[in-house]
Amino acid sequence: MFWNVVAILLLVGLLAAIIKLFSDILRQVCAYVIPLFKRYAPISEVHRNILEKYSAYYNVLNSPQKIVFEKRVQRFMYSKTFIPRSVSKVTDEMRVLISASAVQLTFGLGRIFLAHFDKIMIYMDAYYSSITQKYHLGEVNPRAGIIVISWKSFVDGYANISDSLNLGIHEMAHAIHFENRIKNEEYGFLNDDALKQLEIITLREMKKINAGEEHFLRSYAGTNGYEFFAVALEYFFENPVDLRKAIPDLYATLTRLLQQDPINLYKLAT
Repeated sequence: MFWNVVAILLLVGLLAAIIKLFSDILRQVCAYVIPLFKRYAPISEVHRNILEKYSAYYNVLNSPQKIVFEKRVQRFMYSKTFIPRSVSKVTDEMRVLISASAVQLTFGLGRIFLAHFDKIMIYMDAYYSSITQKYHLGEVNPRAGIIVISWKSFVDGYANISDSLNLGIHEMAHAIHFENRIKNEEYGFLNDDALKQLEIITLREMKKINAGEEHFLRSYAGTNGYEFFAVALEYFFENPVDLRKAIPDLYATLTRLLQQDPINLYKLAT
């Protein structure tokens, strides 16, 4: 009798261990498969409404372009882990609009989803960096594969779409710059000749900025080549007509680099 009880208890324990093992495996499979499925699923009506309400870029696209944009936002959104910092939770608006800011910059380049940067960290406002010992509104950390965004500053950037101040564009420009040089499936997606031309223009214009000459771009563009590119893209998308007038070869090089022309895009929408 005693050994029968022991055998039953051992069997129950074994079954419990097996169930737990399969439960853990199922949980891991679901954690991988569900986001993978969602990457390629049609965008939800809720998420499409967010684009229609808040994304000026999306709203100037024609119907076929909007479908492509939606698919890329969906894939970008479900290929990233969004991490809340000083926000209670990551909302649908945060996921959709941050994803849309990246897709906006890469829209002419094909299926580029910034594969190396698989984590997006969101703060409500400016945050203190223990590395730089300064307050930041956003940053891109290629070593950790993280893009960091201040949500308040992100929203402010899209609230005024003509002031050439846009945190989303700025940080995604940094991510593009890094991603192009990281040896993964997206390596080298930017045109080499256009990059070489951009480097020449960057050095020329930074020299003017740092010499104290009056310049179309704000002075922060003179910090270094990375910041020049990020600032230039803010002007490229938010003030394209004046950028083309002020620095025509820069505008032409950026259209070649990103394979899109905001001026023509906005003209087609009017």
